[in-house]
Formats: sequence, C-alpha cells, structure tokens
Amino acid sequence: MVEDDHAMRDLIVEEIADRGYTVLGVPNAAEARQRLEALDVDVLITDINLARDDGISLCREAVGADPELPVIIITAFGSLQTAVEAIRAGAYDYLTKPLSLEALSLAVERAVGLRTLREQLTALRIQARRQANRSRLDGTSAPIARLRESIATVGATQATVLIRGESGSGKELVAHEIHDRSSRAHKPFVAENVAAIPPDLLESTLFGHVRGAFTGATHARQGLFRKASGGTLLLDEIGELPLDLQPKLLRVLEERVVRPVGSDDVVPVDVRLLAATHQDLEDAVRAGRFREDLFYRLAVIDLLVPPLRDRGGDILLLAQRFLEQTAARLGKEPPALHHQTAARLLGWGWPGNVRELRNAMERAAVLASDHLVRPCDLPARMADAPERLSRVSPSVDADLLLPLAEVEQRHVLRVLRSVDGNKAEAARLLGIGRKTLYRKLETWGLHLGQSDPMSVD
Repeated sequence: MVEDDHAMRDLIVEEIADRGYTVLGVPNAAEARQRLEALDVDVLITDINLARDDGISLCREAVGADPELPVIIITAFGSLQTAVEAIRAGAYDYLTKPLSLEALSLAVERAVGLRTLREQLTALRIQARRQANRSRLDGTSAPIARLRESIATVGATQATVLIRGESGSGKELVAHEIHDRSSRAHKPFVAENVAAIPPDLLESTLFGHVRGAFTGATHARQGLFRKASGGTLLLDEIGELPLDLQPKLLRVLEERVVRPVGSDDVVPVDVRLLAATHQDLEDAVRAGRFREDLFYRLAVIDLLVPPLRDRGGDILLLAQRFLEQTAARLGKEPPALHHQTAARLLGWGWPGNVRELRNAMERAAVLASDHLVRPCDLPARMADAPERLSRVSPSVDADLLLPLAEVEQRHVLRVLRSVDGNKAEAARLLGIGRKTLYRKLETWGLHLGQSDPMSVD
C-alpha cells in the first residue's frame, strides 16, 4: 500500500489486514520500488498523487516488471482522463476518494483471485508444454495422461481401434494422435462421419464405384478406403452404419480388399481403420442394430476418451488456450479468466464437452472487456450456474482456485476446529481481534453462541 498520507495509509493497512492479508504500507514510490523488487507481492495499491512522484508512473513500472501484478489506483481527483491514464498504465482497478473501505477490500479480493488464477494457469501451461512430442491432446489431468500413454502404446501397432466417448470429447483428436504416433504418420489421414452421408451414397463413398454403376455415376470414384491408402481411415459415428453394409465392412477388415460399386473385381487396400462412436455398441449388438462379429473386429483395442467434466484443471487450461486462439484471429490481446468465471467453468457439467467449451470461449473472447472474462460473458446457462470447484484435478491445489473469501472462511473454521471451538484461542492463532472473529462468523451466518461453528466447511 503506497500512500504519503500517514493517517490514510494506516487506516487502509489496518482494514486490509483485518481481512486476513499481510499488508506492507510505504510512504513513497521510491520505497515501493525497493519493496516490489525484493518481495513477492500479490497486489499493489497506490495513491495517484505521491510526494515527488505519481502512482501512474509507479503502476506502469510495476506492471512492466511483472505483467501479472494487479495494481489498484486510488485518487481524490476522479476524471475520465485520469481513469484512461490508469488503464493505459496497466491498472487492474481504479477507485476514487472519498474511499469506501468495503469497495477497496472487494477490489483486493478480486485482484488476489485473479493473480492466483493467472499463476495456476501459467503452471498448467508449463506442464502442458513439457508433454512429450507436443501431443494434440492438451491437458495435465490424470485421465488425459493415461489416455496419452495408451495412445503411445497403440500407435506403434497396426491394430484396429474403437474410440469411444461423449460427443465433443475429442475422439477425432485421439484418432489423429494415433495416426501421428504410427509408422503411417507420413501417409494420408482421412476422416469421415458415417452419420453425415446419405445411406444411398454410403457404399460408394466408402468403397468407390465404377463409371456407369448407377444413374449419375459419370466418373469412377476411388472411395475413402483407397483415398487413405497407406495411411489411416477414421469412420466416426460407426454405430450409424446400416446393417446391410456392416458385412461388407467386415470383409474389408478381414480380407483387406474393397469391391467398388458396379465392379466384379476387388482392389487390395492397405489402410489402418479407426472407428469412433458415442453410442453403447454392446447395447446395439443386443438390440440387433449392430453385428456382433463386426463389433469384436473393430474393438481389437478399445479406448475411452474422458468427458471434460472429469478432467479437472484441464478445463481452465483449455479455456485459456481457446481464448488465446480466438483473440489471435480477432487481432486483439487475449483476455484472462476472472476467478469467479473459473469457478463456474469448473463447476459446469459440460454436456457438450470440449466442443462446448471452445464455443463458450469464442463468445467470451468477443464480449470480454478490460481483458478479463467475467461470468456475464459466458452463455446464460453457465453465467447463472453455481460456483463449484470440486472438480479440480488432484494435481491442482483446489484452494488456489477458490474465491478468496471462501479460502478465508475455510481457514478460520479449520483453526476453530483445531482448538475445539475456543474463539479467544482461535482469534489469537489467527492474529486478529476477538471482535473481528465474531464479525466474520456473523457474516458467514454463524451465531456467536453456536456450539459447533466448525459445521460450516
């Protein structure tokens, strides 16, 4: 806290310290620069008018040295020009006097949350960059790490692979990754969605046709299997393959030949087949919609792509990456995630998985202001969702991603539990006055005489 007015500085330091922060107050910019260089500071608060210096210059220098440092500027002379200067200097927030201590405390809380989130995202990005061979599958969570290991093993073989997972979870990326890890990586990778092809054209699309095979067949067609010769063919939504075509696909897998529509001859093919589906093919087999022999031929190797909701901190890593990609296309600076936005992303169920997250972040990158994605920038169904952080990967310290008020509440209640609810002893251990502790408990809806204040955790 940089303020040349001694009384004002002490008042602000005391107020912020009462909120559970460690606060250092200094009287001028010169001492602030020394402290910033020597200490690991999470938030800088500075008055705009300082003796022989100004807070705008200090802000500009501090942000230049540490672009992730949130700076809160306070001034007694609020004007649009001053606000613009503060924002241009890199200020995170701008408050005018007469100062509301409650507003300042909330600004500090938001700034600390943003700082913590940025550090966590940086750590996640560093971990992701360390992944061997720069996988297409971004993420550091345990489920995605296990999938990556399986892909590395499977990729070195020629086995047919069935890739299962919910819609939007990244099954085609997994197929690409298998192809990239195989000896066929320098050959074609061809992907087609079976459900997107009209049934009357599906056989021709897969196996090709000769000229004159049917009305409109004015030219011969290779078909997907021959187009992918030497490489890999992915048939997505394989569960939609009509029953009458399933034995023909089975023959291709077993004999490695295709018969183009209208031809009496077969053509050898050298293709590795990957199939993907979001359906339960075992159920389809039991219901008679899918051949059992084809199912077992496809599922030589069976890979499951984890849903996004089970990938914890990967959600934030992917969100920031999608923001950066969209911002690059728009020619603007990529915005960061507000900590409340991160909480909503981590708590959302993601029925549309990675595809849904990408679309949400593209929207947010367009709507975000002040280089910060707030909950209001998310689709309405997410913006109104409760904040839950229980889905963070075990490799991520969940407390680092919690809103600061919740971190404080949890810590105070843990201390109370450790002293069997003795509030005087708890206040002493926390380094705050007993009245301050009582006020916090009241704020959290815990009555002073409540026998078990630890029950709210």
